[in-house]
Amino acid sequence: MAIPHGSSETSYLLPPNSEDWGGHGIPDFVYGQKELVPEGIQWPRSGPSLLDTLPLSRFDSALCLAWRQRMELGLFRYCLGDLQTQTLPGAVGFVAQLNVERGVQRRSPQNIRSVRQAFDPEQFNFNQIRPGEVLFRLHRDPDLPSALQQDDILVVINVSPLEWGHVLLVPEPARGLPQRLLPGALQAGVEAVLLSSHPGFRVGFNSLGGLASVNHLHLHGYYLAHRLPVEGAPSEPLDPGGRLHLLQALPAPGFLFYTSGPGPDLEALISRVCRATDYLADHEIAHNLFVTRGAPPGKTSSSSALTGVRVILWARKSSFGIKEGEAFNVALCELAGHLPVKTPQDFSSLTEAVALAIIRDCLLPPDQAEKVQAALVALIAKEEQ
Repeated sequence: MAIPHGSSETSYLLPPNSEDWGGHGIPDFVYGQKELVPEGIQWPRSGPSLLDTLPLSRFDSALCLAWRQRMELGLFRYCLGDLQTQTLPGAVGFVAQLNVERGVQRRSPQNIRSVRQAFDPEQFNFNQIRPGEVLFRLHRDPDLPSALQQDDILVVINVSPLEWGHVLLVPEPARGLPQRLLPGALQAGVEAVLLSSHPGFRVGFNSLGGLASVNHLHLHGYYLAHRLPVEGAPSEPLDPGGRLHLLQALPAPGFLFYTSGPGPDLEALISRVCRATDYLADHEIAHNLFVTRGAPPGKTSSSSALTGVRVILWARKSSFGIKEGEAFNVALCELAGHLPVKTPQDFSSLTEAVALAIIRDCLLPPDQAEKVQAALVALIAKEEQ
């Protein structure tokens, strides 16, 4: 992504002297209704290489300039260069990337034993990060209407980045919230996608047992200059009102929620999704969630226009810790079709069939998946009562 070197958004940059970072304060990124753009953001027809020519939104400019400065200042665990990338041959369209450093240097996962585990202040949490790791605070304009409880969200670098611009969206860390999705956090994630003019800026959430490595509420956001299968995968409605759909296409079946833009429809979607994730957490079912610009539900395809926002939710087997020996670990981006691979050997030998086998091994058995589907359909039906 081409990032301008000169910008009026200099308030998001750290002072040149590291001794001044502690007193720098956290700048606010205040946004309003006009910056939430649901339509008109599309992939260039001539391929991802033309993404560098697209204009950046104010959000993209602030995030990318500040993120690049932190990379230049050495605040990450490794310097992220251009990642070797390939689209695996086959029907799915997996995007595989070789990211050796993340596999080696990322923080070891915490000792997690339950999807509902309480926050533990003695474990690593986001109250302990260095001042320079915070880029800015996402703050909705007070005139931007919402029936949901509003949370200011810290935008923090992920020191072990998957890709360019990889950040964490963290509700006020001092509240000590466990890794359980809340409406205010999800609203910030969906609105971050709408604030970006890049079609490949995505947001996601891993539950405990779904490979979240830190039990302190956070979402991931990052740029990937490639289409992913879930953007246009066809779906079938699960309820008469069309509020819940089932993605049956590979790489993994998931529950699809869709909104055409900000307003009451978006707020209803957020409430609906969080009721679903609450059900899963209450029943000790691990889950992953992915937010991306995408096509409306129905008979769509990988080349369909991006007319709104898709939120995809996967219920899966619980997995505590990191599996050694696999080419990749299955979490939010892998279920969406983006595969960060750990070793050159696995990257060169990886096939679609191998990738699908690794993912299938993490999915719920069919009988349990059917029970979860029936329960979520029943939850949605209660909205009409």
